[in-house]
Amino acid sequence: MKRLLSVALAITLSVSAVHAENVLRWASQGDAMTMDPHAQNEGQTRTFAQQVEDALINRQPDLTKVPGLAVSWKLVDPKTWEFKLRPNVKFHDGRPFTSDDVVFSFKRAQMPTSDLRDLIASVADVVAVDPLTVRILTKTPDPILLDEITTIFIMSRGWAEEHKVTVPQNYGNGEETYAVRHANGTGPFKLESRDPDVRTLMIKNPDWWGLKDQPHNIDRIIYTPIKNQATRVAALLSGELDFVLDPPVQDLARIESSGGFQVERAASPWTIFLGMDAGRKELLTSSVKGKNPFADIRVRKAMNMAVDVNAITQRILRGLGQPAGNVVPPGVYGYDPSIDVHLPFDPDGAKKLLTEAGYPQGFDVRLDCPNDRYLNDEPTCQAVVGMLARVGVKVTLDLKPRTLHMPRVQHKESDFYMLGWGTDTTDAHNHLSFLGLPTSIWNGTEYTDQKLFDLINGMASEIDKPKRDAMIKEASTRLREAYTYVPLYHPLLAWATRKGVKVPITLDNMPHFAYARFTN
Repeated sequence: MKRLLSVALAITLSVSAVHAENVLRWASQGDAMTMDPHAQNEGQTRTFAQQVEDALINRQPDLTKVPGLAVSWKLVDPKTWEFKLRPNVKFHDGRPFTSDDVVFSFKRAQMPTSDLRDLIASVADVVAVDPLTVRILTKTPDPILLDEITTIFIMSRGWAEEHKVTVPQNYGNGEETYAVRHANGTGPFKLESRDPDVRTLMIKNPDWWGLKDQPHNIDRIIYTPIKNQATRVAALLSGELDFVLDPPVQDLARIESSGGFQVERAASPWTIFLGMDAGRKELLTSSVKGKNPFADIRVRKAMNMAVDVNAITQRILRGLGQPAGNVVPPGVYGYDPSIDVHLPFDPDGAKKLLTEAGYPQGFDVRLDCPNDRYLNDEPTCQAVVGMLARVGVKVTLDLKPRTLHMPRVQHKESDFYMLGWGTDTTDAHNHLSFLGLPTSIWNGTEYTDQKLFDLINGMASEIDKPKRDAMIKEASTRLREAYTYVPLYHPLLAWATRKGVKVPITLDNMPHFAYARFTN
């Protein structure tokens, strides 16, 4: 109750000074990891960035691509795209936007400390033709380049140089730079103040180039991370919040029946899964010494058979998720429902496989999970611990906030971990490359399959659609049948708002408040 009162007081005091304005107060369980737009490719972090920053091509809530800082684009030759830039655009500090900022931002996003570098790995060079024309040259033809660059936000070169942030923050090493708590974009809102894990305040950018087409009426945005589920719901129902991104599934009916609130639902192109490190010679947290149980496909297959994904979606998610059998989710180009089938739940079969692999008594291992990132992530991991115990795998659960959990995965310091992956590009190559290639910092499985690698790399430049489709299917099948991942569920989205506030649900679960409205 004390925590609820303190949250309520903080929100109320924040609003009192600006009561005459339209102030959108929202919350979810976790905060952005940084305000540096190139440091982390993570959903909540990108949610914050897209309020402040623009890309050359932006996305609408249904993920349709629309002109952003580029008004038009064309393919000059198979490896050259030319973009005409929007004139008379200014950054929040008044600096003019030019092609020089685009060149700088792309090269910054390709630096070693950037978590977006894999998205634009095909880019060989970015050249300013004139102040309002830029060309992107790729190493090979890239059939999904336009999708990939929707996540590359454009920074001001002058601002970055002035504040010594020309290199992206090294998030994994805990680096603190000016760009971690400050931002200077061209987007619909300006970052006014940032207190990580406490409060973030944004204000309307009256000079945003997009106001003509998206004349939103939001003056201020106040974000308050509220980890406790009951506290988030109480703050919404008491009127202290206008929007909750992740209302608890058990409270959806109560929110909808309360009269003054509404819940909007939609499918999402996401998969939540568990990853196993199959490449390390000896696991860091296992009772088995001198070898790695996960290196044996029989063990990995047994882990999949031991997890009852139907029970997770029905009992823990209460129907707000679809059982997953593959890391490539519905709604993504290349998705194949015939591959997206989880192995049947079979504890006895799992025990038999473990015995055949030399582990009749099972083994010990640690499961690393976030407790503030995904829909019911903590209870899902707790359920998995119980399911694996039935087949002799004794799991120690280590729950951490996303800001501590994600670096552990990225540094490949986890034997067994939960992760979720949505789409940056609406194309299966995104999931396959980030979760299948050894060069990806998000692939903690360390699994080696050169044929898989060749397929993933090949589809990145294959422009023959039937050939590329076949490559996607074969790669998806190979990755699934390696059993390095235990797919759990494809989450369904549910957003809760008070009546009088409209926040269009976005299929990537990242609200874009330029499309939101106060309706009364």
